[in-house]
Amino acid sequence: MSATTGSELRSDVCDLAELVTPFTGDADFRQNLVLAPSWPRRWSTTWLIDGSQVVWPVRDLESVPVLDSQPVRRFTWRARQRNRPGLEPMVSTGRKHGFESLEERALLRGLDFVRAREVLPQPFRLDFEHTSGRSAHIPDFLALMPDGNWLFDVRPAELVQDEDAVKFAATREVAAAAGWRYTVVGGWRHHVQGVLDALSARRRPRTDPLGLQSQLLAAAVERPRSFAELVGSTEWPALARVEAVHLLWHRRLGVDLGSPLQDSSLVWLGGAATRGRS
Repeated sequence: MSATTGSELRSDVCDLAELVTPFTGDADFRQNLVLAPSWPRRWSTTWLIDGSQVVWPVRDLESVPVLDSQPVRRFTWRARQRNRPGLEPMVSTGRKHGFESLEERALLRGLDFVRAREVLPQPFRLDFEHTSGRSAHIPDFLALMPDGNWLFDVRPAELVQDEDAVKFAATREVAAAAGWRYTVVGGWRHHVQGVLDALSARRRPRTDPLGLQSQLLAAAVERPRSFAELVGSTEWPALARVEAVHLLWHRRLGVDLGSPLQDSSLVWLGGAATRGRS
C-alpha cells in the first residue's frame, strides 16, 4: 500500500496556490470595467522610483524596473489602531518586509515558504476606468517568484465589498496584460497557517554539529515514518526534533500541511520523486 495517497497537501512540492483559498467573486464585476481596445493605454500605474513618482501605462508594464521601486504608500504605526502592522523577516529574501494586518503577515510567511525571490509591498497605484467613472487601487504585494511575477491582494472573503471586487477585477486585468499571476487571498486551507507557523520557528540558518540532519534524511530515505519515529531513529531524539522542523521548513522533508503537525504525522523525504513511495 502506498504511504501517500495523493490526497495530502504535500509540503515538499506544493505551490502557494494550493495553500490559500482565493476570492474569485470579482469575475462577476468584470462587466463594470471599461475595457475598450485602448484600455491598456488609458489605464495607468504609478510607481515610486528613487523617491519620485513615475507613471507607466499598463501596456508598458514590462519596462518598469520593479526592483528599483519603493512602496507607493508608507506603513504607519499608531496607538489604538485596529489593524496589526509590523515587519516580517523572510529567509528567502534575506530581509524584513512590512505588513499591515495579520492576514498580510500570513501571506508573507507563505511566500517565504515557497521561496519568493523578492516581495514588494504596495508596489504601485493603479488608476482605471469603470462604468461609474474612475477609481484607484494599490495592490498589497508583488512577489518575484522563480517562474515569474505574482501580484496579490489580501482580504478575508467575508469582508469583500462590491467596491473592492471592482478594484480586484481591474487588477486582475492588469496582471493578465502584464503576464503576471494574480490572487486575492481570501483565506487559507484548514490547518495550513498553524503548521507553517510551527515550521517557521526553525527557518533560519542553523549549524548541525551533531550531524542530526543527515541522520534524519537517511532514515527518511528508507521509508516514510511518523514524526516521533523519525526523530527517535537518531542518536539524540530531543535535539533532532528541532532539526526535523528545520528540514520540513526547507522542504528537504515533507509532511501533510492539511493536518496538524504532531508526533503521529507522517514524514517523508522531500521531492516529487518520493511521491507514492511504499
